[in-house]
Amino acid sequence: MIGIAGLGTAFPEGVMTADELARRSGIPVEVVRDRMGLLEKRVGGPGDQVSDLAARAALVAIEDAGGRLGAPLEPSEIDAVLYFGSPHKDYPVWLAAPRIQHLIGAERAFAFEIAAVSAGAPVALRVAADMMHADPALRTVVLAAASREAELLDYTDRSARFMFNFGDGAAAVVLRRDWPRNVILRSAFRTDGSFSEHVRVPAGGSRMPTSEATVRDGLHSLGVHDLESMKAGLDAVSMERFIGVAREAIRRSGREPDELDFLATLHTKRSIFESILAELGLAEENSLYLDRYGHISAVDPIIALAEGEAMGRLREGMLAVALSAGTGYSWAATALHWGPFEGEEAA
Repeated sequence: MIGIAGLGTAFPEGVMTADELARRSGIPVEVVRDRMGLLEKRVGGPGDQVSDLAARAALVAIEDAGGRLGAPLEPSEIDAVLYFGSPHKDYPVWLAAPRIQHLIGAERAFAFEIAAVSAGAPVALRVAADMMHADPALRTVVLAAASREAELLDYTDRSARFMFNFGDGAAAVVLRRDWPRNVILRSAFRTDGSFSEHVRVPAGGSRMPTSEATVRDGLHSLGVHDLESMKAGLDAVSMERFIGVAREAIRRSGREPDELDFLATLHTKRSIFESILAELGLAEENSLYLDRYGHISAVDPIIALAEGEAMGRLREGMLAVALSAGTGYSWAATALHWGPFEGEEAA
């Protein structure tokens, strides 16, 4: 069995309130709070690079794992470090994983990355669990993610307003072989590449290399191409796909959708969050709405697991699902059995 032995989060000290976001964007503060569902979000500074934040979260998760395992988890015990956070990192065309490996002292660990943007948490749990099943030498794996995509936003660009909830922060997970608690069950994923070019930073890649003109014209902010087309397309399919992957992951785990107890999902506008819960037969106390963090790319579901457990909403014996979606557009879900697991089939 592959189980979660540790959880950790880390956030910068900087805060942007709903009032400040309203002033910068021109959106009424009531809309920011009630419809966007944002009271505040964290904003990084010079000392909060993606690799730094991810390493801080990983160290918290490693300490948490030591408490759950009953003995300190030494960095030398870590076999692999997997970064699954934002592709917007300390430097362009650069891997954060090796620096995270160095910062946490995991000198034996192989370090690598996967990219699924905001859908990354359910995907990373699946990839890591499958690797551990395939390779008996992998006993302890650290998954870490961070995001500073908030700094890519132009708050005067109304086409990008659905991304104004982006915040900064990090989360990490320690996975352990033969740990029959908080066990990784099955997953389900779906991608619709017809949305692949709607959300992007126009300049800085091979199609439009950085130049004096691209900087002058403000082409290095995260924006939306053809907002109305994207919105119409997503409105028609997104809810069905959110619910579809969640239910499929549960069924693949040998359970029924009505057995779901806790949902760890991304921050989105409140109406979508409430609709997802209603479709899955859950109340808000069966989840966690991240209105003091905003949307932190792949980090959100791990925050929800960590804080849900701390608040007593995620308890032993519960069936949980990590559910998210990312531009591109992909929907992803991984089911978890929280607490002691006595079944025969997992991951």
